Amino acid sequence: MGPLPRTLELFYDVLSPYSWLGFEVLCRYKNIWNINLQLRPSLIGGIMKDSGSLSAMRFLTAVSMEHPEMLEKVSRELWMRVWSRDEDISEPQSILAAAEKAGMSTEQARGLLEKISTPDVKNKLKETTEAACKYGAFGLPITVAHLDGQTHMLFGSDRMELLAHLLGEKWMGPVPPAINARL
Repeated sequence: MGPLPRTLELFYDVLSPYSWLGFEVLCRYKNIWNINLQLRPSLIGGIMKDSGSLSAMRFLTAVSMEHPEMLEKVSRELWMRVWSRDEDISEPQSILAAAEKAGMSTEQARGLLEKISTPDVKNKLKETTEAACKYGAFGLPITVAHLDGQTHMLFGSDRMELLAHLLGEKWMGPVPPAINARL
């Protein structure tokens, strides 16, 4: 039995293409580096005061609260819509389409969409965004590594070599060989 996984928190917003880069790299490395990756949907507008992704981020917050196993896939699909296909992610039908394409049932997705204006979801997104700010965020993505009783905050998706060094792991580029063989 190997060492216990180290915890990394990734604060992100799907309106940030840099968040997407960091998200994909950390999802690829989570098993290679034996890390417990905690995805933390945040509102970049709460940090930078100007976004436009409020509905999408509230939806992801609802997903994280009720169907966390779907969070990675739904987040990725929202990024694909907005940054790869230049499609909308702010309208309800767009969010539903992304959730369904990610494998969520229409019923589940509609149920979550109905909850994006509830105090529970609004407060959770606000709390997560405030947590990012408390770590010193001034934009997204930030990755917070909890190692040996210390907390390290790294800003940006171009800090993966530094993260690997902190973890005592090897950086093998954005597509590690184990992933590259599956592509």
